Amino acid sequence: MSRESKQAELEGTCSVVTGSSSGIGRAISLGLAASGADVIIHCRESLEAAEGVACQIRKIGRKARVILADLRDPGACDRLVKEAWEQSGRVDSWINNAGADVLTPPGNQLSFDEKLRALFAVDVSATIRLSRGVGTRMREAGGGVILNMGWDRAETGMEGDSGELFSASKSAVMAFSKSLALSLAPEVRVNCLAPGWIRTAWAEGASGQWQERATRESLLGRWGTPEDVAAVARFLVSPSAGFLTGQIVRINGGAVR
Repeated sequence: MSRESKQAELEGTCSVVTGSSSGIGRAISLGLAASGADVIIHCRESLEAAEGVACQIRKIGRKARVILADLRDPGACDRLVKEAWEQSGRVDSWINNAGADVLTPPGNQLSFDEKLRALFAVDVSATIRLSRGVGTRMREAGGGVILNMGWDRAETGMEGDSGELFSASKSAVMAFSKSLALSLAPEVRVNCLAPGWIRTAWAEGASGQWQERATRESLLGRWGTPEDVAAVARFLVSPSAGFLTGQIVRINGGAVR
């Protein structure tokens, strides 16, 4: 495929990316727009940052809208699906990227139980509710793609509080994604991204010990970037991935355990 064809592969489509005012969600949104998609940006409260992403998308000639919604609220999840669909007329791909931040302030100051509740509210319950809501609409419309966000360590485990928290929540998302793929086939494809060590806001301030571990455990000897995840997301929602569904795709540089 030529570079021009790749850039236009999503021409005429609309994507929704939750949690897309920064980090991985921002990179996914920009990557989809670069391939021709119009994008609906979602955030809970970071309106200025979200509008900044939307502005970048408009500069490359694509449409962009921002919708605020607190995904801890089931009613807000339903409203997000309804508004996104009504504003665009149709949603071709939906990426559930939003997750509770329990690694950086103020989330990292919560107790273990509070972190667990936050992760299950946003990462698990909201992902399930949004996926089912938009999946029903996509199937009735005749097609679509849903991407969820897992974790490459969910099945193998990692020591410590964070390992326990994320393995529990992300394993649930990964298992749900496989079942949803069965429920929505053949009209709707459902896959799950499973990033490893990605240089997000937490990684920027991580200690030397974590910096060394991340590079050591990757066969490629480096942290992954949000753009690495975005490139895989862009492929999976494209026609080029038309025979892929029910898959867990690990984006971890071939991480060594």
